[in-house]
Amino acid sequence: MDKIVNKGLRSASALEKALGEQIQRLLRGISWLEGVKAHHNPAPFHRAFDWLVEFKVPGGPTVELWIDCRAEPRPAQFPYVSMEREFEQQKTKLIRRRVFAAPNLSPRMREICETHGWAWYDLAGNCRITVPGVIHLERIGNAPVRRPQKPGANLSTREAGRVIRALLTPFYAGHRWTQHLIRQQIELHGSPKVSVGLVNKVVRHLLDEAFIEPLEDRGFRLADPLKLLFAWRDAYRFDQHQRRGYFTLLQGRQLRDALASLDAFTGGFAAYASFSAADFQAPHVRQPKTWLYVASHELERFAETVKAKPVDSGENLVVLVPADDGVFFHPDGGNSNEHHLRCTNLVQTYVDLWHSSGRGQEAAEALLNQRLIPIWKAAGLKI
Repeated sequence: MDKIVNKGLRSASALEKALGEQIQRLLRGISWLEGVKAHHNPAPFHRAFDWLVEFKVPGGPTVELWIDCRAEPRPAQFPYVSMEREFEQQKTKLIRRRVFAAPNLSPRMREICETHGWAWYDLAGNCRITVPGVIHLERIGNAPVRRPQKPGANLSTREAGRVIRALLTPFYAGHRWTQHLIRQQIELHGSPKVSVGLVNKVVRHLLDEAFIEPLEDRGFRLADPLKLLFAWRDAYRFDQHQRRGYFTLLQGRQLRDALASLDAFTGGFAAYASFSAADFQAPHVRQPKTWLYVASHELERFAETVKAKPVDSGENLVVLVPADDGVFFHPDGGNSNEHHLRCTNLVQTYVDLWHSSGRGQEAAEALLNQRLIPIWKAAGLKI
């Protein structure tokens, strides 16, 4: 088992003992379970498991929980124990379940366990142990008994966002990447540069978390686009963009045509955003205001082009001045055949909608289900 250096749990055996005691406490808290017994380092399955805990259900089967204990688990290394065929040879009156245990399990690690059909628990008593038709024990929210490991990269930073945006952009679905190619594409599409060290740090973190998978010759590709999108969405800081209100008398086609001309003038530093981008990409929520991203150095040109003035209230144009020009990466034309200002790409639209007020999350779900998921599935990615 992994070597650890934590006060009170300075050896692998001490951690195994603590985790073994924890599962017994959890099960013995269920009064109607009979004969809870624990065996340390059981011999079957080549001693691959650290604990075997068994109990009897009144009038039902005997249940065996085979527990693998780890000090600092990594999603990319899961499962640590792989013996599907041998393990699944079960009898009618005997049910076996694999259980993963660690001092602390991140939300991503818990998710990975559940995806692979493993139960899990930690030293704080957080757990999800399910034996269909027998028990379902789930507890979350207990504070960790040891400080969680610091993430390898902060997904909320602008630089990390540039890397993730490139990986998730539908145009590159199923694409084989290298770190050099990511930097090349980011710079090719006018986004601010990302250092070699930063790209390496983000890629290593995404590999550890099993969001991407390694290929030969230092290549990699998306492995779990949906969960990576959710992780970035939750870390994304929509409030970093400055919001400004404008009012214009232009409406309908006049406004659309004026904005379309802005595309050529700004060189790609203006785009429909949030609700307005979704109107072209996956119409679902009606929104009376027009939402836009406009780079700070193009605000004056924008105001002149659409005959708009800044206002403190009563705006019909919501202008987001991006904290990072990466929001303009690989813009999308939408589903409309008419000439118009381009939209932020689908991934950018999704995270912006999710953090917008009103029915933003509803619109984001529509965009996800109507556009993003079908594109990823068509590229052979697992959803």
